Amino acid sequence: MPQLGETVVEGTVTRWLKAEGDEVAADEALFEVSTEKIDTEVPSAHAGVLRSVLVPEGATVPVGTVLALIGGATEEVPGPQPDVVATAEATGPTAVPLDPGARPGAGAIHAMARPATKGAVAPARPDLSPVVRQLLDEHGLTADQVNGSGRDGRITRADVLAAAARPTTLVAPAPATHVAAVPQPGPDDEVVPFSSARRATAEHMRRSLETSAHAFVATEVDYAAVDPVRRRAGLTYLPFVARAVVDGLREFPHLNASVGDDCLIVHPDVHLGMAVDLDGEALVVAVVRDAGLLRLEALAAAMAALAGRAHRRRLGLDEISGATFTVTNVGAQGTVLAIPIIDQPQVAILSTDGVRPRPVAQTGPDGEWAVTVHPVGNLSLSFDHRAIDGAYAAAFLSRVRTTLEQRTWTEELAGA
Repeated sequence: MPQLGETVVEGTVTRWLKAEGDEVAADEALFEVSTEKIDTEVPSAHAGVLRSVLVPEGATVPVGTVLALIGGATEEVPGPQPDVVATAEATGPTAVPLDPGARPGAGAIHAMARPATKGAVAPARPDLSPVVRQLLDEHGLTADQVNGSGRDGRITRADVLAAAARPTTLVAPAPATHVAAVPQPGPDDEVVPFSSARRATAEHMRRSLETSAHAFVATEVDYAAVDPVRRRAGLTYLPFVARAVVDGLREFPHLNASVGDDCLIVHPDVHLGMAVDLDGEALVVAVVRDAGLLRLEALAAAMAALAGRAHRRRLGLDEISGATFTVTNVGAQGTVLAIPIIDQPQVAILSTDGVRPRPVAQTGPDGEWAVTVHPVGNLSLSFDHRAIDGAYAAAFLSRVRTTLEQRTWTEELAGA
């Protein structure tokens, strides 16, 4: 089962697109999977013959569970090895984990026949997926050093990345002297159990607060230059903000980055994350890949298409991973000031707040001050103080504001 987003811990196989004995090409759609955030087709990581389906349609299994075996037409299917067997949920069968070097989605017979990767985490923990084992090995971590957020405490890919991003010199906090009692519902209270998506999101956000040195800056933006253009084009303010952000990241590249091992990893391409609310049930970050290459109209179209697929739970695997900077649009609800939590392993996230008519003082042709009404709203930036300082973050936000207020936006639209 592939990792379908940082906070997703399990998925349901809804339909197999190939039957046992069918030939499968590499990158050909193999099965459909459903999570609380998306429904999508998953391509095969290998070419060959589908020799065995290990997880039937309708079964829900944890991320990392092997779903099928693919090999040559004459290859013998090996039996599961005791030291690498992982048990799926009650609805799924016993499966052999994927080879650490394999892409997620399906296993291959020849891949399972390889010896274990040198230096990999010992297979004494059958609940560790091969991807997690490889990440632990790459970052020099043991499973005991990582807090698992998956079902029954399983360690996910996001858990390892969060642990790797934490400084190794942190002083352990003093033992708590007082533990608050867990609230208990009263006779008239409604109890709403957390869904798996809500539990995973909560843990992901908590880890982010523990990992990053969160800091915050905000600015006020006059959208007078944007408003008439976006009205004529039938657009919201969000694509304009996204376009200004992409341009700003070229000038301030340390915000398009991740914190590595005593270093800042600056990404050359801007893959813009866009937080999409799924009717209050979950939150997914859809990714506009290579957003830095798109002008306003193309960027707006890409964002609208992603939002539509997100609401239909039809995002592809490459559309929910790899964001280098994220924008969240809580302003659609008329907010005044939001303080978003950074989506790991990024170093910043920008929130757009509500835009409303407000009195603005400006000088007229005669140099005298006058008061007029313009659409005005705030932009809020949460950033990781380990990566940059407040002056850098404020300068970036100032550049975004200046772009929104002073650019001739009609030139960005086709035919202008």
